[in-house]
Amino acid sequence: MIRLVTANVQHALVDGAHVDLERLGHALAGLDADVVALQEVDHRQQRSGGTDQTRVLAGALGMSRYRFLPAVQGPLDPPWRRRRAPERPAKHAPGLPGYGIALLSRLPVRAWHPMRLPGLNVPGLPPLGVDEPRAALAAVVTTPDGPLTVVTTHLSQKDPWKRVQLRRLRRRLRHAPRPLVLLGDLNTRGDLPARRTGWRELVHVPTYPAARPWLRIDHVLVDGDLRAGGPASARDLGVSDHRAVVVDVVLTSAPRDERRAR
Repeated sequence: MIRLVTANVQHALVDGAHVDLERLGHALAGLDADVVALQEVDHRQQRSGGTDQTRVLAGALGMSRYRFLPAVQGPLDPPWRRRRAPERPAKHAPGLPGYGIALLSRLPVRAWHPMRLPGLNVPGLPPLGVDEPRAALAAVVTTPDGPLTVVTTHLSQKDPWKRVQLRRLRRRLRHAPRPLVLLGDLNTRGDLPARRTGWRELVHVPTYPAARPWLRIDHVLVDGDLRAGGPASARDLGVSDHRAVVVDVVLTSAPRDERRAR
């Protein structure tokens, strides 16, 4: 059994007021996941203390395999709101500021595959106020029962772009090793993602807003020889405006006596 978690972490924002990355790391560690998919992750952004959030969270979870993919590169705060930057950036946060998605894994990763998705803005540039660039990140991980492709993304809020992005993902991933799992904030209610991709939905609980969720916009879609090891659950991390989704999956192509029990 493999435990997967997906969470839109809103750059570790608590109550819309302050960033608490330590609290987020502690909450995620308590979920005991094998692979964690994150959306709305900051990298060296002023608003979150110039921290490489992916690396810090990977350390908190004890996961040595991780990758951050910026959908947006450059500072998000307008110039008049930026404080003076430190003279020396943190050693653990090289490169330009960014904002995007991340995958963290305690399982070995055979390969990483970043993907840009179509949208209203130029990929990699700051948003223009209508939408923001969108991307997806895939990893082929080695499990005790064979390879598993795990993909995370954060889709557009706008129609028809979210539908176009789902079609692009299905096309780009058609030759990816199966079984495959797509996790993330798809900004889409109900069963539209499953209908557009032809993949099976494992999330049937509301995930947004965190305090009193009534919308199901965070999804886990699967394709191939894989089944849920139980119903997915939505967990309030005390951070972000989304709840995290936790789901256990079983690779059904493996012989029963070779499967690992959690």
